[in-house]
Amino acid sequence: MADDLSRRKFIGVGSAALAAVAGLQVAEGQEKKVIRSSDHHLTNETEPGPKNSVLDKENPSSVWAPETDAGGQQPFKYSFSLSHKRLEEGGWTRQVTVRDLPISKKVAGVQMRLIKGGIRELHWHVGAEWALMLYGSARITAVDQEGRSHVSDVNAGDLWIFPGGIPHSIQGIGDDGCSFLLVFDDGNFNEFETFLLTDWIAHTPPEILAKNFDAAENPFAKSPKKELFIFERPLPRPLAEEQKAAEAGTGRVPHAFDFRPSEMKPNKKAKGGEVKIIDRKIWPATNIAAAIVTLKPGGLRELHWHPNEDEWQYYVTGKGRMTVFAAGGRARTMDFEEGDVGYIDKSVPHYIENTGDTDLVFIEVFPTPFYEDISLAEWLAHTPSRLVDQHLDSGEAMLNAIPRAEAVIKP
Repeated sequence: MADDLSRRKFIGVGSAALAAVAGLQVAEGQEKKVIRSSDHHLTNETEPGPKNSVLDKENPSSVWAPETDAGGQQPFKYSFSLSHKRLEEGGWTRQVTVRDLPISKKVAGVQMRLIKGGIRELHWHVGAEWALMLYGSARITAVDQEGRSHVSDVNAGDLWIFPGGIPHSIQGIGDDGCSFLLVFDDGNFNEFETFLLTDWIAHTPPEILAKNFDAAENPFAKSPKKELFIFERPLPRPLAEEQKAAEAGTGRVPHAFDFRPSEMKPNKKAKGGEVKIIDRKIWPATNIAAAIVTLKPGGLRELHWHPNEDEWQYYVTGKGRMTVFAAGGRARTMDFEEGDVGYIDKSVPHYIENTGDTDLVFIEVFPTPFYEDISLAEWLAHTPSRLVDQHLDSGEAMLNAIPRAEAVIKP
């Protein structure tokens, strides 16, 4: 009985296997069914029912991902347009932090607008503040640990850095004020919870203030009882006059807190665009590294990764797309345009391509003093070609033709 059962089981398994093989043979003889089309007209590609057509149009790489995308890579994009805007008499501000973009653990960003005369009040942060002027002009002030002063005027395209703990202020002085981007080396940063001068004074006992400033009574009795944050006042005195007064007795900070990328040559320039790298090598005051990238239509920020820190991006103008390969067979492509923020973890490979018909300009910011990257092409060019060919079967001639110097921008 047992032998009979075993024989029937074997025959059943064998029959199933033969049927499976026969099915494969039939399938192999048939033309493979197409399940994707370039214009998405196939029945299985249609999207009946409600949809956000405007958002779909802005994100084609999410709606119709490249076939090379796979797995559950978390989103690495957020737009300032989705952020709450705090409106004050002197301007407004909004932020993108880890609370909005969970992958952005080490860096947060703030957009701020100051009207002419608008002041972001005297304050400081635990973390460092790196800034890019987007529009107009501003007067910035700061004082370092030895009482040395920095007072300067910055214009569109200029940068500044205020290391953690350094008290500072910003005032719009352009005909239409100014707007700027702030980047902080802390994903949990909160622009609405900073150390403010007025707030501190309001929460210090009057007798302590009097004793601290050798006064008979509180010298700040008329100070506001609530933070000013962003407020409007008359324009500052002439720059030279304010610099002279602020520097009296202690002098100026040894390394300027502002920097003008417009005065430097690109580190890399090609038909497809250019890149300017600004880190401590050329700006001694900074502890945050950055790259300003311009891609011409069709230009590519080549396949690469950054081995020393996470990368925070801000898209200034134009349109592009980025694919991030997150290991474990995971990859995702997302589309970007001006006002969007991108984020890539340390050592995670990616590229950025200009998909528009105008220049794509974006910044890469890193919470470290020095910029580092490794390109795929440079890696392969400096690895024995036989070894690489044994992996990729590309032919050694192709590998030997790869330029030995990093391109950064293609073509």
